Amino acid sequence: MFAIKSLFNARCWRKHFHSNISYSKMKTFSSLAATPIVELRSYQLYPDQTSKYMKHTTKSAHLRKSLPLAFFGMPETGGTLNTALHLYHFAEGSAERNLKRKALVEKTEWQGYLSEVKACMMQQSSSIFVEAPVVDDFDEIKGLQYWVNSNNNDRSSSKGIIEMRKYQLKLGYDTVPNFLKIYSSALPSKLNASGTHADTELVTILISDIGSLNQVYEVWKHGSETAMEQSRQASRTAKEWRSGIAQIAELARTFDTSIINPTEFSPLR
Repeated sequence: MFAIKSLFNARCWRKHFHSNISYSKMKTFSSLAATPIVELRSYQLYPDQTSKYMKHTTKSAHLRKSLPLAFFGMPETGGTLNTALHLYHFAEGSAERNLKRKALVEKTEWQGYLSEVKACMMQQSSSIFVEAPVVDDFDEIKGLQYWVNSNNNDRSSSKGIIEMRKYQLKLGYDTVPNFLKIYSSALPSKLNASGTHADTELVTILISDIGSLNQVYEVWKHGSETAMEQSRQASRTAKEWRSGIAQIAELARTFDTSIINPTEFSPLR
């Protein structure tokens, strides 16, 4: 069974607070620690340059992990192909991100890597997210910091696939809090649904902070597409989850899902 943590631990409280106050405003509260952030980067590649990009990126993977890298993968289906997707978890917030990115671009080895791969990319994008309170509310949801710390040494299960489920919610200050309230209430029935594959786990829930606003991402790890489909079928028998999704549908404009293959150097894999 999935155990629910107290909503009043410090990190969780900061995230509840953050849902109503922007990160820039939070920085004026000196008594609060920095809010951890997650950066999602998407690099669209020229199809005939993808192999070259991945060759040099794999060779230089140790440099990217210093940012710190949580996930790196390429879409298999459901998204824009030939796109490098990567997630970074900065436990100390924007200050850590800015410091580490500045240090990286000054490294000669990184500059050499960029000179090899710049011509492979047609477009780059970056967005900032925070992990939702539900990540702290359930013991079995590890969150991205776990995978950063694992340094690709977690071999408790074989390499699988990553499923990213994106909700684009309607505009409004109350939309995301309402979504999270419904989602958190319905989630236990999905996680505990009879027939859920043992190789399925919820990694994190991300809420957009800079970029396209009112976006929510679910990130799931499955042992295989077969495991994913089995877990999906199981969730459809969960009464509370079905009811929750019906309510969430009223808050959402669009819903997209994609399957992403993690690279060998991705900590989350």
